Amino acid sequence: MKIYALVGVSGTGKSHQALNVAINEGIHFIIDDGLLIYERKKVAGYSAKKERTYMGAVKRAIFLDSEHRNEVSEALALYAPDKLLIIGTSTRMVERIAQRLGLHGIDQFIQIEEVSTEEDIRLARFYRDTQGKHVIPLPTVEVKKDFSGYFQDTLKLLIPNRFLNKDHIVEEKTVIRPTFSYLGNYTISNKTIVDIVKYSGSMVKGVSTITRVKTEGNDDLIIDIECGFILGSRIHIVAKEAQKAIKMAVEEMTQLNVKAINLTVKILT
Repeated sequence: MKIYALVGVSGTGKSHQALNVAINEGIHFIIDDGLLIYERKKVAGYSAKKERTYMGAVKRAIFLDSEHRNEVSEALALYAPDKLLIIGTSTRMVERIAQRLGLHGIDQFIQIEEVSTEEDIRLARFYRDTQGKHVIPLPTVEVKKDFSGYFQDTLKLLIPNRFLNKDHIVEEKTVIRPTFSYLGNYTISNKTIVDIVKYSGSMVKGVSTITRVKTEGNDDLIIDIECGFILGSRIHIVAKEAQKAIKMAVEEMTQLNVKAINLTVKILT
């Protein structure tokens, strides 16, 4: 396996350029801030950007946690990639990541200045310093699983692609503000979630009323619902449709992950 390293100080746009480097070098696997990414999908790991403190993020990014390290190491052994890109803030950091994961040393170092312009780096630093924005090389649908409530923007980029013999391709990446950002968190009120549940559930054919909604959890939301169905409805089919509709509505409108929807039919009208 040939191991590449993309190196640059924090806030210079490494993750922003990661897909560009990966595409042009024919790299399908990326390690970035604790995540192992394959073809723009997370296959293993836990993101450092979800940590609540800066030190916690650093420890996560260099795989100090044994369970975290073993998960990613096992995934690498399973997939056995021929090329791997590791992203880090210094040569020492990427070398330490490789060592912690049981990999040999870095075969090729790429500095952020080699793949990004001075203007792009300046803008990346500006947005990091003033707005606390970070970019990870995953599309929103993948990031949502790990970053409930932390979304800000989705970027669609045109990237020159010599490897696939095309002029440009469109790639999607997601901008988030991690919990340790000085700008703080934002919250979604329970009433908002309840209103979404009641509205989306009542739109399902066969549902007559939703009488009670209770939510638990933050990162993984559990929703308990008591409702009424129209007499003569096929209860198991309507219930599944209601669960599906409510889950989709809550996740799309709030970016929260819905772990479970427990639906109880109390009334037939």
